[in-house]
Amino acid sequence: MIRTIATLMVACVSTVAIAQAPANPPVRIRGTIEKLDGQVLTIKGNDGQIKTVKLKDNFLVMGIERTSIDDLTAGKFIGTTTVGERNGALVALEVHIFPENMRGTGEGHYDWDLRPTSKMTNGNVATITSIGKDRVLEVQYKGGAQKVVVPDSAVIVSYNPADRTVLKPGAPVFVISQPQPDGSLIAARVNVGLNGQAPPM
Repeated sequence: MIRTIATLMVACVSTVAIAQAPANPPVRIRGTIEKLDGQVLTIKGNDGQIKTVKLKDNFLVMGIERTSIDDLTAGKFIGTTTVGERNGALVALEVHIFPENMRGTGEGHYDWDLRPTSKMTNGNVATITSIGKDRVLEVQYKGGAQKVVVPDSAVIVSYNPADRTVLKPGAPVFVISQPQPDGSLIAARVNVGLNGQAPPM
């Protein structure tokens, strides 16, 4: 009887673990454009690997440009990559400011793959205070909130719609693609660095 109960418990835990694991996790690609052939984008990753991504018919191009920390104000919807903590607050490597029509994009707090132990937090800036050259944000999202310190060294960028003509060989890009059953990759948006700024996320 005890053995049967133990077996059932193991089965239940395994089922929960499978249910919680992402069935088809996205593939994030950081690199530079090799070529754009129709709807097919070829990217040389920062790891040296070549990736081919099929772009959706209505794909969006978002330009990423360096901006001032003064543009980081309360009420903005942002994303921030953080590593480690300082005085109970996450420490930002970068902050990207979304336009209002992208509010809600990637909302939440979760693991990120930019660096080991890095996190991504996307949410609304509820409050912002200054401590010397640093800023301390309270970032609120559905189900929680995080305090984030933005040091003077953090890269601050903004998202803005861009024309597809900026997708030229050598342009730095960040693409979140979705793997398909046949192993191919598909994406609905290309984030491209402009004016010498590579996407820092």
